[in-house]
Formats: sequence, C-alpha cells, structure tokens
Amino acid sequence: MSHSTTSTPTASDLFITAMAPARVFRGEAALLQSADAIAALGQRPLLVGGDRTLNAAQPFLEPALAGLDVAPATYGHDCSEATQVMLQRAVASHRADCVIGVGGGKALDTAKLLAHNTRLPIATVPASAATCAAWTALSNIYTDEGAFRYDVSLVRCPELLVLDYGLLQTAPRRTLVAGIGDALAKWYEASVSSGHSERTLIIGAVQQARVLRDLLFQKSRQALDHPGGEIWRDVVDASVLMAGMIGGLGGAQCRTVAAHAVHNGLTYLPDSHGILHGEKVAYGILVQLRLEEIVQGNQLAASARRQLLQFYSEIGLPKTLAELGLGCISLSGLHHSAEAACAPESDIHRLPFLVRPAELMAAMVSTDALSDCISQTSDRLSGAESTRCE
Repeated sequence: MSHSTTSTPTASDLFITAMAPARVFRGEAALLQSADAIAALGQRPLLVGGDRTLNAAQPFLEPALAGLDVAPATYGHDCSEATQVMLQRAVASHRADCVIGVGGGKALDTAKLLAHNTRLPIATVPASAATCAAWTALSNIYTDEGAFRYDVSLVRCPELLVLDYGLLQTAPRRTLVAGIGDALAKWYEASVSSGHSERTLIIGAVQQARVLRDLLFQKSRQALDHPGGEIWRDVVDASVLMAGMIGGLGGAQCRTVAAHAVHNGLTYLPDSHGILHGEKVAYGILVQLRLEEIVQGNQLAASARRQLLQFYSEIGLPKTLAELGLGCISLSGLHHSAEAACAPESDIHRLPFLVRPAELMAAMVSTDALSDCISQTSDRLSGAESTRCE
C-alpha cells in the first residue's frame, strides 16, 4: 500500500503582503462622505497632525467628525521615538479607540506607527499630495533633530484612506510638485532593484511604475496649471494612490534604492530640513542616474537623466544642490551626508555595483553634468575644510 506525502511549508515559503488600505474614499467632499466609515473605526479618535495642518483642515474635518469624542494631538516636527512615547500617553489619557492621521508624510508616518504600536485602527487623511504615505504599511523614523534613522514595516495598511480633493487644493503648489518627484522614483528605483525579477507581483509592480512615470510625464504640467481640474486629480491620484499601490504590490523589493538613500543622507544636514521629502528624492534620482554613468558608463542612464533635467525645469523640481538650497555646503558636510547614505544597511546597496562615499559625492555635485562642478570634487577627500557655493 503506497502512501502519498506532501512537504510541510516552511517559513521561507510564506509571504505576507500588506498591499492596500481596506477602503479608499476619494472625491471633492470625500471627508464628509466618509463620516460613517470613520465612525465605524471608533467613537473616541485621537486626531494626529501638526498645528497648522489641523487648523487648516478644521472646516473639512468638523462635519466629518461630528458626534465623535475627538482629542487632537500634535506630533511636533518629526516621526521620532520620543514623539511615539508622547502620543502613546495621549492615547491612554483619552482612552482612544482609533487614530486619525492628518497631514503630510511625517504626520501620517507618525499616526500609522502609533496605531501599529497601540493596536488601534487608523484612517489616514493626506493634507497634500506630497507623498504616498497615506497608503503604505511603512513608517520612517527620524531623530528629534530630523535625521533619518530607520524604517518600520507595519502589519497592515490603513483601514481607511480619505483623499479629499477639496482639502488637497488648500495645499501649496510646491507640495504636489514634490509628490510628483517622489512618485517618479518608483520607476527609477524599482527598475534597478527588481527589473529582472521573474516573480509575478514584482513584475506587475515594476510595470505599474513605468506606467506611473509616463503618466506623470504626460500630465504634470497641465495639472499644475489647472489645480482642481480633472488632470490635476489624475496626478494627485497617481502621486498618492498609484505610487502607494506599487509599493504594496511589489513589497520591499520594489521600494527604495539610491534616490531615497540620498534623501536619507541629506537629512543629516540641518540646512536640508526645510526641503520637502519629494524634492530631496527627485534630486536623488538624478544622483542615482549619475552614479550609473560614473561607475558603469551607462549611456541609457545618461539619456534618462537628460530627459529628467528638462522635465524638472518645466515643473520646478531641483536639479542641483544649489537648487535644493544647499549650494554652500562644506566639504565635511557633504562627506557626512554621503557617508550616511552609504551606511551598511542603506538601500543604496540595492544598486548592482558598489558605491563608496567618494563616488556618491562626485555624483551629488554633478547631477547636471557641468564640467566645473566635476572639477571641484577632485579634492573631495583631502580632509581640508572648504565651502562649495554653486
């Protein structure tokens, strides 16, 4: 008598994917329309955001939260460990049964991590289209001084995402430009880290990243010229929802590479803290492509960089350290930033070649490939203190 046998699955065979929010409301009055869905999460929400954002969003939030026992809690400036301790006390004090995060990337990362740590359901309400943080199961942790430390993978995406076009129209134009820059990175990073994958979902994520790039190339200029219009909504959806979906579909394999690593390194420069996340990431894309030119002699990367330089000029994304507002950066400051970006655990090592701080510094000062910029990096590791003004 023969017996059939089956192999027992191992932990390595199991893939847990936090792919998408359970529900997404999007529209001109999405907050008002989502009132019942918010109330279903809990009756005593802790409302997490910055002072200015919560004040600006109040006309949109008030009718949506009518009848709930809401306690506002400001998160400060960064998603830090100290902030989490403070907000967990606020959860306990209010006896909160859910979290509502309102604001930009750091506010939403803070709220998501708080919900994760306290095991509460969460609704995310982006106040601008500057990032895809409202969608993702990920929070970035910074020091109290604003320097990137590490990221935390969360067990789930938000239970509810509310994309209210009326609220987003109150945000400065600059935030959508930054969101376009952050979303563009999906293609340039995912195609390097996962472009040769044979896994179905990763292939799907990479191809969606390419579609996202093409959509942004085609629609961004018109969207910025006609805020609130149909094309503007398309670009908002792309920057917040589609960009988030790519990370959810592809997982860690389709997330950050050198562009975000450059962003993380720049956060160690105090003068960079007024620069938006997507602006630093957009500049980081150019640095990544420049690295591919310098280290590999990759002419396709050179062509892609030239295309981006023209696009950045048209919509107002920064192309150089000077345009980031970091034109006068000391050699030691630049080296410190490059070292942080090249730390052993950095995502820059997802590139198919080794990157050292010296090579990264050369790429950082030559994103627009000006010969005078390149020549000024010849003494980059001399150890002498100098100031670089572009």
